[in-house]
Amino acid sequence: MGTFAIKDDFYLNGERFKLISGSIHYFRVPPDYWRDRLVKLKNMGCNTVETYIPWNGHEPHKGKFCFTGLYDVEAFVRLAQSLGLWVMLRPSPYICAEWEFGGLPAWLLQQDGMRLRCSDPAYLAHVREYYDVLIPRLVPLQITHGGPVLLMQVENEYGSYGDDKAYLAALRDMLRERGVDVPLVTSDGPEHDMLACGKCEGVFQTGNFGSQTQARFGFMAEQGIQPLMCMEYWCGWFDHWGCGKHARTDGAASAREFGEILDRGHGNIYMFHGGTSFGLMNGANYYDELTPDVTSYDYDALLTEDGRVTEKYRLFQAEIVKRVGPTPQMTTEDIPRMAYGEAKEVASAPLMTLAEQLPAVQSLVPRSMERLGQSYGYTLYRTTLTNEAELTSIRLVDANDRAHVLLDGHIIATLYDRELLTAYTFAQPVPVRSGARLEILVENMGRVNYSFMLERQRKGIDGCVVLNGHQHYGWEMVALDEAALCSLQMEGQSAMAGAPSVRRLSFRVEQRGDTFLALPGWGKATVFLNGFCLGRMWEIGPQKRLYVPGPMLRQGENELLIVETEGHTGKALLLDEPDLG
Repeated sequence: MGTFAIKDDFYLNGERFKLISGSIHYFRVPPDYWRDRLVKLKNMGCNTVETYIPWNGHEPHKGKFCFTGLYDVEAFVRLAQSLGLWVMLRPSPYICAEWEFGGLPAWLLQQDGMRLRCSDPAYLAHVREYYDVLIPRLVPLQITHGGPVLLMQVENEYGSYGDDKAYLAALRDMLRERGVDVPLVTSDGPEHDMLACGKCEGVFQTGNFGSQTQARFGFMAEQGIQPLMCMEYWCGWFDHWGCGKHARTDGAASAREFGEILDRGHGNIYMFHGGTSFGLMNGANYYDELTPDVTSYDYDALLTEDGRVTEKYRLFQAEIVKRVGPTPQMTTEDIPRMAYGEAKEVASAPLMTLAEQLPAVQSLVPRSMERLGQSYGYTLYRTTLTNEAELTSIRLVDANDRAHVLLDGHIIATLYDRELLTAYTFAQPVPVRSGARLEILVENMGRVNYSFMLERQRKGIDGCVVLNGHQHYGWEMVALDEAALCSLQMEGQSAMAGAPSVRRLSFRVEQRGDTFLALPGWGKATVFLNGFCLGRMWEIGPQKRLYVPGPMLRQGENELLIVETEGHTGKALLLDEPDLG
């Protein structure tokens, strides 16, 4: 058993302790690679690893929990301990992290009237029920119980969101009541309102920033915060689709600033290793427009997306060595990059035809994805037109994020973000035969993970469909989530040019290693490997290749399933280099 205390400084078992940490999100890294990434963290000179805990990963459906595979947080923490690392856990209900919905589960949006991240009783009831399952798993991992966990976080950047002190106190008390006895922390931007709104009695405040260390720490000191800690020192940044190029920062300047953090206090490098937002778990931001994040979470971190040491790593290592001396080096296994060539198509079919294999929900009006019990993927809305001779306009009321409108299987409009807010007028009236099928394929591009827009994240269509100025009633809805897409049988069919499709491809592996999937010629797609969702690709970039970890490959034949929504096709190449733009 041990102790960790915050007084005028950090004290580990009664001795002053310099906390030097790096962020690794266990849920963004294949478990087979956890040891490799943690050893590289320790070899650089860090003594602690920090990670968020995503609620939506651990409770994907209300009352149904997952603590295996990518979400085996206990195994990750115990592995870190076995390597001689301390751990900081951030189990707050909300994590941001450029993660879908900031880590909140989408099923919260089924309930009308509930407010998020505040002391709304309905919201707090869900948090309590989640913590009743999660926190007992974390309690034995604390230093006070012989584990490596030194700190736990109450909420994340709350001062940028709200000022409900009763909410912060409730979260604090939930942790204490369930046996958390290590120090509790918050993290906020080092600005007056952020620190003031995010402050909670009995909880230590830390700051998040990526530059101007002296000024940031100086302001925090003026607010009476002591010791000084940067919970997130942003050494890079994230990318969103269409941003033009992969974000990169000055490694030398970034390392020098981290050295200044260590001179004045304590720091956590965000991100030491970013990894990948596998599946459909990328987040998004919404300021003037919707900007969904790419699948890669490379973040221009100290390790690449596939875990390779960078020059930035060496620069940070040099700054740490200057202050605490060199660290004994542990060995890591060499992970090869492999090129497997071109995957060959073995089957294809129109997505809309395949969707007829799945159960449909009948409703007078469209329902949002969440009201259908769906969290991620696409929702297909279909109906029959009998009254309209032509379509002059269409409006999807209360819809997010991107929608294809099809008439008898042909795309007649593609609407994105703000185009969904007003009526779309066709350049020329579209003739409609009696009995024509109207289909609307709506994609969840990733729920916003930051700001008040959290409460406006119902996907699909939550209002109505207005045709030529009148509401249209009578709809069928099909949930096309990851499990549904992987279940589709496409034998005896072939995809149609210019329409959404599903294509199955195959490639062979003799020696397993990391590889990168390029899709030249394709438009916009969701990609599965052997039934596991690797993520999204979009021709607008900047990300041009998807990371495919070696442990996810099979010896012999491997299957790619590509759900493409733009009606395009091209090659599928397994290459030995990334391309993040």
